[in-house]
Amino acid sequence: MRRKGPLRPEVVVPPAILEEAKRALATDRLRKPAKCSVCGAETVAEGPEQLCWVCRRLKISAWRESDQQMPAQE
Repeated sequence: MRRKGPLRPEVVVPPAILEEAKRALATDRLRKPAKCSVCGAETVAEGPEQLCWVCRRLKISAWRESDQQMPAQE
């Protein structure tokens, strides 16, 4: 009985698209993660403020609380 040879993989994605994706991934890895301006945790630099996801959520929560308290004080 004879073994079958290894099957050649079928090309699903064109090689040009694969190379472009690999280059994009390599540039993402080169970027150093920024530090949060509040707690110093690693963060992705998005926008003018450099906040980690925890500090960003706390900031949004504080805004919501202040918006809810404004009508009650008037």
